[in-house]
Amino acid sequence: MSTNGALNRKLRMALVGGGRGAFIGRVHATAAVLDNRAALVAGALSSDPAKAKESAPDYDIPEDRAYGSYKELIEKELALPETERIDYISVATPNHTHFEIAKAAVEAGFNVVCDKPLTFDLAQAEELLKVVEGSDVVFAVTHNYTGNPLVRQARDMILGGELGEIQSVRVHYLQGWLRTRLELEGQKQSSWRTDPSKSGMAGCFGDIGTHAYNLARFMTGMIPEKISCHLKTFEEGRQLDDFGHALLHFDNGGLGTITASQISHGRENDLFIEIDGTKGALEWRQQDPNRMIYRENGKPHQIYYRDPNAPFASPNHAACCRTPSGHNEGYLEAFGNIYCAAFDAMIQRATGESFEKVNTLYPNVYDGVEGMFFITQCVSSSEEGGVWLPMKHPKARP
Repeated sequence: MSTNGALNRKLRMALVGGGRGAFIGRVHATAAVLDNRAALVAGALSSDPAKAKESAPDYDIPEDRAYGSYKELIEKELALPETERIDYISVATPNHTHFEIAKAAVEAGFNVVCDKPLTFDLAQAEELLKVVEGSDVVFAVTHNYTGNPLVRQARDMILGGELGEIQSVRVHYLQGWLRTRLELEGQKQSSWRTDPSKSGMAGCFGDIGTHAYNLARFMTGMIPEKISCHLKTFEEGRQLDDFGHALLHFDNGGLGTITASQISHGRENDLFIEIDGTKGALEWRQQDPNRMIYRENGKPHQIYYRDPNAPFASPNHAACCRTPSGHNEGYLEAFGNIYCAAFDAMIQRATGESFEKVNTLYPNVYDGVEGMFFITQCVSSSEEGGVWLPMKHPKARP
């Protein structure tokens, strides 16, 4: 694991969102401090100022840095000496608030770690991209599954040519928690995710389909040329999709499929990917993240396992492991690996070094814009009966 090197101190974190009853805020807070490279020192934990301050003790945030809003947080932190103010802001709020918070943070000069999807709609994502490109901040997006060691192993193998030319990619992300109208029972997580005024134009495909798409892009490096999509709302009365299929054509002639569901009985968080190349094929499953299956015709199947000391471990695999083989690592550790990669860049910025902003190991603002374009094209294609639409965003990474 990387250390804080020449900075010689922990990075100072502020959390926006994550108040009582929230889910992802606690995940951000835990993952960020997992390797003792950062400390959570400030927060605006809810859009309700009273709740924001009441939630602060849950995170050991001192009273004088428990703010009632993100605007107050930015204003008060900027007033502090540079030796005391925060280094970055983590945005862990519903989709419709991401843009205003992230934009304000970037304009104030703070690094940002933003939950996905990047923004409420594509226009906001494109505007935020301009703001980030005009700044010198580090901007990360938490497509956290790319932080799994074996996902990075697969990426290294594929980009190194070990699977040959990639011809087929199949990704499934299956959940069952929205099989019924849970949002009618006042359950917080379902309420905003199924509300188009808060979630955006897509439900299931915006929430988890984006993860499936990003995983395929990260592992293969392949660029999609066009997409056809069918989205469906099976639970009567629900306003957004709860199931969908998408078909991708890649620029090398390969094909990809993405299936996302939140109404599949018995499925919890079943994200899995299969990739077929001319030399070999592999399979990885998020619910069994420490194993990856590799296959070649006529040979016994091989099982790659998470192990930083194994001779087959690629550099990116080995670098993001914390424990020896057999001691399972999973969701929180992968999330922490996204933070660690972003921390490396933040430290380079803080010490006056140049740092990569486009082709980064952590998902960045370009990945976030691409994810919003994916959502937009999926919804548009589905509304037109699955018509093929382009997938090369005109403002994609240089």
